[in-house]
Amino acid sequence: MDREGRSGHHRPRDAIIGVNAVTICGTDLHILKGDVPETTPGTALGHEAVGTVVEVGSGVSTLAPGDRILASCISACGACRYCRIGFYGQRLAGGGWILGHTTDGMPAEFARLPFADLSTYKLPDTVSNEAAVLLADILPTSYEVGVLNGRVQPGDTVAVVGAGPIGLAAILTARLYSPSHIIAIDKAESRLQAAKHFGASATVRPDEDPAEVVRALTGGLGADVVIEAVGVPETFELCTTLVRPGGHVANIGVHGKPATLHLESLWIKNVTITTGLVDTSSTPTLLRMLESGQLDAGPMVTHRFALDEFEHAYRVFSDAADTGALKVVLTRS
Repeated sequence: MDREGRSGHHRPRDAIIGVNAVTICGTDLHILKGDVPETTPGTALGHEAVGTVVEVGSGVSTLAPGDRILASCISACGACRYCRIGFYGQRLAGGGWILGHTTDGMPAEFARLPFADLSTYKLPDTVSNEAAVLLADILPTSYEVGVLNGRVQPGDTVAVVGAGPIGLAAILTARLYSPSHIIAIDKAESRLQAAKHFGASATVRPDEDPAEVVRALTGGLGADVVIEAVGVPETFELCTTLVRPGGHVANIGVHGKPATLHLESLWIKNVTITTGLVDTSSTPTLLRMLESGQLDAGPMVTHRFALDEFEHAYRVFSDAADTGALKVVLTRS
């Protein structure tokens, strides 16, 4: 990609950054599997980066060359109906999730950031590139689409189905609300151990009757909040068996296939099911918590590569069952 992105030009509200660090998202793997058909072949994937501003358009007022910034996965135009109510992820007026989706993303020497004033965050010197890049997507996604949509409250029992990076970030941010129990459910023992590190009080494999584990911890009621963090029909359907009457199922996972909604058993239970794409409205709050030391997602980074090792990094990340990869970070050498 050249300094002005694939289109060869940029608009007045764009900025060009020199990319310092990027990471790979599970959504990128869903795209490669064909779950996101609007992403066309040849698009540079990737929507999470930290970089240094090298150029700004004439309509950019808050950034200047030399600023080190976090590039949000969501591009907020700030003027459309959705942006006016803080739903920055919904796509109108050219914004929303476009980087690495409908326009070229981050795995390059330079990247173009649309709506740069509202889609970037200046980074304090005390926050490293590696720590900051986890705020581009994974932390706000888990927090907003999982914890906030699920309405986690003090004393709740929270079940998280899927202990990959999104599930682990959901566990980490759910702890901010002092739940009584956090139960992590995953097939991989390495990820269950990671879940314990990030705050899960109990772990269980899918073939070990997670519903019974949840019932045992809740007097037979079920979980107050169940967070889906995988994106396949089986895990969503499992979530609906774990939630108590009056509880919440918060779906984060990217789904490429239909899942069965068992209304024959759910209709009477007053269950709330939410879906969502991150808006990144929580990013400034999470950044302050990261800067103050109240939030530490650093141990989630298990593998590090140079930017020109992207193909190898993808192989390592996609084969997490064997490599133990959680988040992989690629940095400018």
